[in-house]
Amino acid sequence: MQAELRERLILEDGIPGDIRIVAGADVSCARGDDRVYAAVVLLDAESLEVVEEAVYCGRTSFPYIPGLLSFREGPALLRAFGRLRNRPDAVLFDGQGIAHPRGFGLAAHLGLILDVPAVGCAKTRLIGSHAEPGARRGESSPLVHDGRVIGAVLRTKDRVRPVFVSQGHRVSLEGAVELVLRCARRYRIPEPIRRAHILVNRIRRQMAGDG
Repeated sequence: MQAELRERLILEDGIPGDIRIVAGADVSCARGDDRVYAAVVLLDAESLEVVEEAVYCGRTSFPYIPGLLSFREGPALLRAFGRLRNRPDAVLFDGQGIAHPRGFGLAAHLGLILDVPAVGCAKTRLIGSHAEPGARRGESSPLVHDGRVIGAVLRTKDRVRPVFVSQGHRVSLEGAVELVLRCARRYRIPEPIRRAHILVNRIRRQMAGDG
């Protein structure tokens, strides 16, 4: 299924210049629990102030299998997106886009389903090799797999660990890097993903009864 759907991705468009609302999406799961918690946070693209939030918690029977996380986490995220009143102009996912063994990570899968410009921005590498990028904000190096560039290793703050940026859907790699930098003004992680991460973990602790 991933190999078939991969052929439908659009990876040449740039991020539209008139983005007004950018979303961040993240998922949290407690170890040993079949509940999946999903959060989507919409931010004003200029001010990075929160416009809207949506969360969802559901159970899954799909096991944790690296490379197939969209089948485990995607349904909950789609339910959260379905609760939004506003439609984002672009989405940043805490996960991979095409920097994935079959070129179809979470950002690619959900970007295709939602038909929205989507970018994967991960804290760790899944596949590929790269040189260390320069130490200054905005410097990057190509992430390469099987002789093909599948993403960028991007420094979002001076002298902090880089993030791994890859295209999801309806975006070029240059546009994906541009959007991540545009949304990462104070922290290593872009603000939409950072806000979604905070929200989803707060909801998980509350619903699990340990926070």
